[in-house]
Amino acid sequence: MGNWMNKEPPPPVVLVPPLFDFPPLAARTRMLESSYNLLFGKLALKCLFDDYFEEARNFNTIIMLKPIDDPHVDLIATVSGPLDHKPEEKVAGNALFRWQSDVDDPHTFMDLFVSNSEPILQMRSCAYYPRLGVGAFGILPLLLKKRVSSEDYGVMGLRFGSTNLSFGATLMPFALKDELPKNAWLVSKLGRLTVGVQYDPQYGDKEGAKYRNLMNWSCAIGYGVGSGSPLSPSFNFGLELDKSSQFIASFYQHVVVQRRVKNPLEENEIVGITNYIDFGFQLQTRVDDSKTSNNIPESSFQVAASWQANKNFLLKGKVGPLSSSLALAFKSWWKPSFTFSISVTRDNTIGKTGYGFGLRIENLREASYQRADPNFVMLTPTKEHLAEGIVWKIGKRPMLESDVNAGNFEGLPRELRPLTKIL
Repeated sequence: MGNWMNKEPPPPVVLVPPLFDFPPLAARTRMLESSYNLLFGKLALKCLFDDYFEEARNFNTIIMLKPIDDPHVDLIATVSGPLDHKPEEKVAGNALFRWQSDVDDPHTFMDLFVSNSEPILQMRSCAYYPRLGVGAFGILPLLLKKRVSSEDYGVMGLRFGSTNLSFGATLMPFALKDELPKNAWLVSKLGRLTVGVQYDPQYGDKEGAKYRNLMNWSCAIGYGVGSGSPLSPSFNFGLELDKSSQFIASFYQHVVVQRRVKNPLEENEIVGITNYIDFGFQLQTRVDDSKTSNNIPESSFQVAASWQANKNFLLKGKVGPLSSSLALAFKSWWKPSFTFSISVTRDNTIGKTGYGFGLRIENLREASYQRADPNFVMLTPTKEHLAEGIVWKIGKRPMLESDVNAGNFEGLPRELRPLTKIL
């Protein structure tokens, strides 16, 4: 009885929610893409600037499901179109059926894409061998109304990837000699620096002239800090000269902060919650004579930020010279999960405001609310954390900390671990 009366209260813990969309869906098909197009913070910036910002006066519905009996296959279906649908306007619909060899490794897979627009039916396949670092992939349009270019007959590629080096090339088997390769890339990581170059022949008509044309070359350098896990802060800064025509400077930062919980529905030992704040900036400036490159957009910039308050609410906003947008998303972590989003877009050129709506149903990513180890401490200490006699210091242990800074992610759900270390 005495032991029962003197029982110590449970140690204070902090709730660690999963990110809304981690890992990003684009990471599942990264082996079909040039590493140059995904590194230098480009994947993170794309998610920050695009996700949940629906087009004004449009709706977007995405269903992402996989069967319980066979987790190796899944289906993603999308339906999108204008809210005020007119007979002459077409509602876009497509579906993607995917088979994945390893549930935990998305790099060997095959999928079938069907759509009510071009291509009507397309098959993609990729095989990657981690021990050798070698991969091969292919994209084959099976049904098209009209085959106009060499790309309409299929694309094949080879790649090599390690922790510090990635290179590869894609080609079109039925292309002319001067159209080979379709593109090629070389990216290397030196400590926290990443440098890369990409060849994408689009300019030049004479044989042998395309690789001499600087408009077909792009180069970039980036500085990055962080592990890639949402529980670890990250920082990316990149400079790119795109096709010798545009200079692009980008910055992305993922911040992990912790705040007190003021929710009466939580237990007494729950003293805090982890929040995620993302900030991104991108500046594009033309560096060549605009008279000779009218197809390149004018110089512009955009700034975006997002705040995930808990596992259910996400607030995002972005500002640019042409438009400004604000998005709010609510997610229920049922099985499957439901995400409803609404976005407001202000077109600065015509002075009009439009609303967009999105609905997602998903069970591909099954991360759940996590209660942190009581030995955790603050990932980002603040003055409030260091102050004496405040509510943070409840019990005998300080607020949470994990060993994520040491690179130990084994105890975390798969969805909260960093992406694979293949460059």
